[in-house]
Amino acid sequence: MSKILIRGAKVLGGEPQDVLIDGETIAAVGTDLDAGGAEVVEADGKVLLPGLVDLHTHLREPGREDSETVLTGTRAAASGGYTAVFAMANTFPVADTAGVVEQVYRLGRDHGYCDVQPIGAVTVGLEGKKLAELGAMHESAAGVTVFSDDGKCVDDAVIMRRALEYVKAFGGVVAQHAQEPRLTEGAQMNEGVVSAELGLGGWPAVAEESVIARDVLLAEHVGSRVHICHLSTAGSVEIVRWAKSRGIDVTAEVTPHHLLLTEEMVRTYNPVYKVNPPLRTERDVHALREALADGTIDIVATDHAPHPHEDKDCEWAAAAMGMVGLETALSVVQATMVETGLLDWAGVADRMSAKPARIGGAQGHGRPVSVGEPANLTLVDTAYRGQVDPAGFASRSRNTPYEGCELPGRVTHTWLRGKATLVDGKLT
Repeated sequence: MSKILIRGAKVLGGEPQDVLIDGETIAAVGTDLDAGGAEVVEADGKVLLPGLVDLHTHLREPGREDSETVLTGTRAAASGGYTAVFAMANTFPVADTAGVVEQVYRLGRDHGYCDVQPIGAVTVGLEGKKLAELGAMHESAAGVTVFSDDGKCVDDAVIMRRALEYVKAFGGVVAQHAQEPRLTEGAQMNEGVVSAELGLGGWPAVAEESVIARDVLLAEHVGSRVHICHLSTAGSVEIVRWAKSRGIDVTAEVTPHHLLLTEEMVRTYNPVYKVNPPLRTERDVHALREALADGTIDIVATDHAPHPHEDKDCEWAAAAMGMVGLETALSVVQATMVETGLLDWAGVADRMSAKPARIGGAQGHGRPVSVGEPANLTLVDTAYRGQVDPAGFASRSRNTPYEGCELPGRVTHTWLRGKATLVDGKLT
């Protein structure tokens, strides 16, 4: 049906209202709206948010379809309330040419569960030696504006400077995976008391913080935009806060798992907790929450990193790094930020929809729930409580750290330009 009436929804957590979708746009917002032959969705006080936007997703296609595909990844995104995701470049082949980013873009468009915006590699083959075809990727059908070697750090300062200078010409942004490689050789977890007790190679906070400090200064020098991926330490927060106070054009993201989990989980030696950057200390977790609340950290990004069973069901040292996150992100944010009083639902909409859309230039996403805006929406049953069961995931992979954990909230409906992709918790 072309018309849908969402009745009695708390828009951004406010008083219940009706929202009428007509075709691809929001036609009316108010109380006691006339259904007029529209399909009616009884919201019953559920929270209505703009469709979520993830600036950091690994869809693995092309090359690692055993982990995830664009189809399964976008189905997972729709299940989690997302209407747009940015797909990282560490595929096989690497998304470092116009041809590869256009392939990912067209796969996303064809499947239709959410919009897929490819992220282009900064350097050829993610090798950090030569700039990739940044201009060609931007001019391609994919219209790439975000570039990242995520999974690897652009550790050469000259290459990083050149990338920042290049993307400045068309308003792009370089998203840095901040990890000084020489300081993290053989690293397995956060460096500290726990790593010493467990005998695992330590991953010092300074390996992240030193790269962030360098890159915000480079961005200031060049007058360009830099985005910090998966910021994870209290020290990193202070550097970004300082940079913003100087007027440097820097933005930063935090993952849901870094808002909730700590290095103490590694005592289990369960590789599901092995992630890059590693889980940090309780002090870091609280610093990240406070920074997200006060705006020092701009957004929540999932770093959805699917892996097949065999890459995680092995000894810790041999296990791949990463966690799936698209289908649990909103629940973790509700638990860590909303139920702790650090953010209201309007704040969640800002950090998980409006700002990531703005940073990445996702047209039509992150918009207000207002008349005339694209009907990219998600409806959330915030009163729901339930255990996480990865067997029910839409993602092809199951490497979640939350299996068996009780988390609040459940996405019941997602609409992409007025078309339902999720209805009553089930994909259409």
